[in-house]
Amino acid sequence: ALSPRVSNPGTRGGVFLLCLLPAMVVLTVAPEISLSDEPVTIRVSSLKPSQLVTLMTSLTDEKGVKFLSRAFYRADENGDVDLQKAASLGGNYTGVEPMGLFWSLKPEKPFHRLMKREVMETPFYVKVEVFDKYVLMENPEVEAAAAVTLERWFRSPGVRRIPIREGRVRGALFLPPGDGPFPGVIDMFGGAGGLIEFRSSLLASRGFAALALAYFAYEDLPIFVKKIELEYFEEAAEILQKHPKVKANGIGVIGVSLGAQIALAMATFLKQVVTTVCISGSSAIYGVDIHYRSLIIRGIPHINEKIRVLEHNIMQSYHAFAEPRDEAYRDCIFPCERAQGHILFIVGEDDQCLDSKLLYGEAIRRMKQHGKTNWAMLAYPGAGHLIEPPCSPFCSVSRNRTSKLPLLWGGEGSAHGRAQKHSWKEIQSFFQQHVGQWEHSGL
Repeated sequence: ALSPRVSNPGTRGGVFLLCLLPAMVVLTVAPEISLSDEPVTIRVSSLKPSQLVTLMTSLTDEKGVKFLSRAFYRADENGDVDLQKAASLGGNYTGVEPMGLFWSLKPEKPFHRLMKREVMETPFYVKVEVFDKYVLMENPEVEAAAAVTLERWFRSPGVRRIPIREGRVRGALFLPPGDGPFPGVIDMFGGAGGLIEFRSSLLASRGFAALALAYFAYEDLPIFVKKIELEYFEEAAEILQKHPKVKANGIGVIGVSLGAQIALAMATFLKQVVTTVCISGSSAIYGVDIHYRSLIIRGIPHINEKIRVLEHNIMQSYHAFAEPRDEAYRDCIFPCERAQGHILFIVGEDDQCLDSKLLYGEAIRRMKQHGKTNWAMLAYPGAGHLIEPPCSPFCSVSRNRTSKLPLLWGGEGSAHGRAQKHSWKEIQSFFQQHVGQWEHSGL
């Protein structure tokens, strides 16, 4: 597309001299400041009809690792590319994927997982660029036709972070702005260890009092998990429930992987827990025992000889998790029929770490046998193990504190992205419906 610009105001024979210059390519991304779980709209205009362009996103995480995604698009007859309806022709993904440039971000350092550590003071700065040509590889000599830098925050204005160091409990409590009281939720991750806060700060931005709970490899906590003392998690539940800005009548718990196994044990034994979301876990615990007062529930051992080492020294643990329904492990299964609160199981059907859909089946079977209806399952075809808030980059392989080799998590990018988007809405709705509403539960 060409647009006229007056290059010289002088005249010759009463005719203005005009110089035809290319129009400026316009890149519009909105909003430019947003929470990291919110979608953005991306549109390119002032292109030639059917022009091939390259769109690229990039960010650098807190460890200095760069993430990059690119996709190729063809402009329509008006010279526009609107990611809400235009299909990517190639690159990191294909098809109509409005947020594909975000969930398909890949690290330059192999097996590196994007995880925001500092959530209060700084966002991720995501650069969106458009090139008016086909750009296969990053080349500093090729200048973008237009660029926009976004701020992707992990907490909304007014959210407060309060460090928790009470008794043995270590974590961080995130409170929404306002007087409350708010539904209280304990948030736990798995084998990564340490204190992971980004989901808690997002939950607080959505109206929950969220306690990011560490349980190993943080401050004075044990470096490795040798056993699970449920009293530690009971103490955390009491701290959260007694907070003046937290609703009475029970709290919620959300966990992923090992955190999901602990969450299910909390739902089974702790009276404070009335709502539980278990992501990619099991109906028993693996590798370690659970201790609660005089009770010990032994962990199911890993079958190490069934661990597979794939190409590039990637470890697949999928076959190393024995089924809880095996006769030898019947006493390892949590008596989930004792749980009085509501439980939501979330699984990815392409999980290559463990078969959560199968492993949760034993818990569901037991609850059905006892006439329980206080459970639901969301199973997502094509999704892997690490189901996180929406727009999070799809991570199929990464390093983990519990393994010397990178772990295969599984999943397919587009399907996993859809699972993250859908499950995040369902998780919030589940907590809003049940946390702090114990007197109305009807159970």
